[in-house]
Amino acid sequence: MLFNSFLFITLYLPLTCVLFFALARAHPRLAAFWLAVASVLFYGYWSPRFVLLLLGSIAFNYAMSLWMLRVRGCDRGVTGPWINAKRVLIAALVGDLGLLAIFKYTDFAVNTVNAVAGLTVPNANIVLPLGISFFTFTQIAFLVDVYRGHAREYDPVHYVLFVSYFPHLIAGPVLHHGQIMPQFADTRIYTPSANNIAVGLAIFAVGLAKKVLLADTFSAYADSVFASADAGVAPTALTAWFGALAYTLQLYFDFSGYCDMAIGVSRMFNVQLPLNFDSPYKARNIIEFWRRWHMTLSQFLRDYLYIPLGGNRHGELQRYLNLLITMLLGGLWHGASWTFVAWGGLHGAYLVANHLWRRATAGATARRTVSGRSGLATVVLSTALTFTAVVVAWVLFRAETLSGAWTMLCSMSGLGGGDGMPATHVAQLAPLWLAAGLAIVWMAPSTQDLAARIRLPSPREQLLVAGAMCVGIFLLAAINHSRGESAFIYFNF
Repeated sequence: MLFNSFLFITLYLPLTCVLFFALARAHPRLAAFWLAVASVLFYGYWSPRFVLLLLGSIAFNYAMSLWMLRVRGCDRGVTGPWINAKRVLIAALVGDLGLLAIFKYTDFAVNTVNAVAGLTVPNANIVLPLGISFFTFTQIAFLVDVYRGHAREYDPVHYVLFVSYFPHLIAGPVLHHGQIMPQFADTRIYTPSANNIAVGLAIFAVGLAKKVLLADTFSAYADSVFASADAGVAPTALTAWFGALAYTLQLYFDFSGYCDMAIGVSRMFNVQLPLNFDSPYKARNIIEFWRRWHMTLSQFLRDYLYIPLGGNRHGELQRYLNLLITMLLGGLWHGASWTFVAWGGLHGAYLVANHLWRRATAGATARRTVSGRSGLATVVLSTALTFTAVVVAWVLFRAETLSGAWTMLCSMSGLGGGDGMPATHVAQLAPLWLAAGLAIVWMAPSTQDLAARIRLPSPREQLLVAGAMCVGIFLLAAINHSRGESAFIYFNF
């Protein structure tokens, strides 16, 4: 089920919300159980057969966490009995990552072996379950924290709800148990808040507008340019740059819109989701970009991959190697394709270059910080350079094949020859749409900044805002339904 679908907006969300607060009057645990059931139904609407996979994954990881908790007292890290917490953790991680590998990477491995060895092994044609990367990573973080002794709550209803909670289940954010499970244990969230419902609807409406009016508009042009490049037709430099920029903005508004809608929906249930998107194209360097883009995934990769690899504790060379490994695996997490591996590797190289630059210019940076002057020109130049690097990398992220990405990049560099802009209405309006999109990206405040400014002290104001948002959401949903409801890009990961 899509957040932007008519069914979700007119039936699922109102019904789920009303029953949640109605059942909470009887008992908060009953309301939590209903929300968990509703979340599983939300997932099952896409494909009922994968509900068993989701529930099986939840049951497996919860059982392993309890087993690990039971034997933790016998574990001494290096020595101990044959069954200890570390071995239980390893077994659980092997199970989780093995399941993810089977569903996500089997065909990729077969195709790679066929290409290298010249074989013709047929593909398994395995269907990728929605959200498997997100609910797997969420539970891996929980298992590691149980092993470390950081987890504090093991209520089975709250755990099922934590993993399956529908605002995050399909495309994130990657949740940490410490952020969410204590909220489910707080009885205050089970009392409806008119202010939270009004503000949540406003955030949801902004996110829906980003998806329907902006992301889906840019996708028409981006899809045509990349499809041509993947087919071997080289666009002109201008067409290629317009296509790359169109996808850059499509992905921005698509993912930003989803994050807004997830936060808005969750706010209606009085649950605060972590911020996952913070105007990343305003970043002045790649390090800052990754602190703003898919923030919860970046934190997961840092805490559960980069730091366990050694982080920056074993010298500069090892630090850079750890960065590259982390980003390569982060790229592979996004999709079973060499284009994603190349995208992750390129961002790893960007991060290494950024750290080297910081080290080389540390003295000058410190002097500017002390003087309080960074200079407008420096800010503009660094932001433009970072944005350009990100646009180039998105070509690898979007292209279906490495050859298609190479065709695009050659055209963008002026080395490819093409037949000019497609003679379509979409192409003629591309410069205006791109300029408008970039203006919004760089000059408009973020949705969270706008939400923080909303003050609705009186019930009348809350009712008016909620009513106006409902009308706007309904109209946007009608527009979206009339031209075909499109899935969010991150549903593919």
